[in-house]
Amino acid sequence: MLGGQVLAQDALVVDSPKWSIAIHGGAGTITRERMTPELEAEYEAALQNALDAGARILAEGGTATDAVQAAIVLMEDDPKFNAGRGAVYTWDGANELDASIMDGRDRSAGAVTGVTSIKNPILLADKVRTESVHVFLSGKGAEEFAATQDIETAGPEWFGTERRKEALERVKAQQLSALDIDHKFGTVGAVALDQDGNLAAGTSTGGMTGKRWGRIGDAPVIGAGTYADNRSCAVSATGWGEYFIRVGVAQSICSRLMMFNLLDPEIVKAIRNEPESAETKINEITERREIDSQRAADAVMREVKQLGGDGGVILVTPEGHALYSFNTAGMYRGRATSEGVNEVAIFGEVLAGEE
Repeated sequence: MLGGQVLAQDALVVDSPKWSIAIHGGAGTITRERMTPELEAEYEAALQNALDAGARILAEGGTATDAVQAAIVLMEDDPKFNAGRGAVYTWDGANELDASIMDGRDRSAGAVTGVTSIKNPILLADKVRTESVHVFLSGKGAEEFAATQDIETAGPEWFGTERRKEALERVKAQQLSALDIDHKFGTVGAVALDQDGNLAAGTSTGGMTGKRWGRIGDAPVIGAGTYADNRSCAVSATGWGEYFIRVGVAQSICSRLMMFNLLDPEIVKAIRNEPESAETKINEITERREIDSQRAADAVMREVKQLGGDGGVILVTPEGHALYSFNTAGMYRGRATSEGVNEVAIFGEVLAGEE
């Protein structure tokens, strides 16, 4: 119930347990001209592995939070993505990592920023959620907390890659911005719906090449880069973080869906008093939800673009719709559902929200 009214998902009757998952590995100027067939195949395989890891947990009855972490850990360990092992370098030549996670059941959340020795920041973010009274820890304090939680650490040699070092050198030598070097925002993320009807979202990143002064983007910010609420949706974002923070992208999408999900009093009456009529109305609502969800995501991404930012989001709804929206040339992405959907993709033919 919300404000005395009934949400659609409170009334929907599911014949069999459903699950759904979507993942992303960054959005940006990702075109076929920039991609060799070999590299494209490598990215598709990496996305499929992460997708399969999360889907397997959901299919076996596991939780949405566990599925999100399983998918993200694999991408954090893969140097092709800007998270964990493949993180970009700061101006000072360090790798500073950010991550966040949120459980839609109770809206518990955990986030960390500016950690430098945590092998899988998403796991530490979840420990903040479950083993502390806090939501957001940073830098040295976050790493001190990690030491009490048996979280695996790694030295600089684990995170560093030659490709990322060369990118930082070009930024400095040619006085370029991170956007000139990073043709994509390599943040990784996952959103999931489990068989118990619970949603979760998680996001992890190394930030932007050459970032300075302890810069923090949207990935660890609950409501900007990550949000989950069983009453509306789960969202993970990737893009130009400053704009995603200003728009509050992840929560904005969920808030729009919350409003869409409020049922008309006449429908509520039918559900309670006229079961035969209610079934038809419920089916209509379910079909409309996918359209409403896509429109909500596209509208928020248009707002980001209007301010001058770009990037993309993935989202999953309580009905199991796994959706994308991005205003860039491409986004590394994938989705799988209990109804047989299983796909990964990289390029985008039409930008989200464009007529």
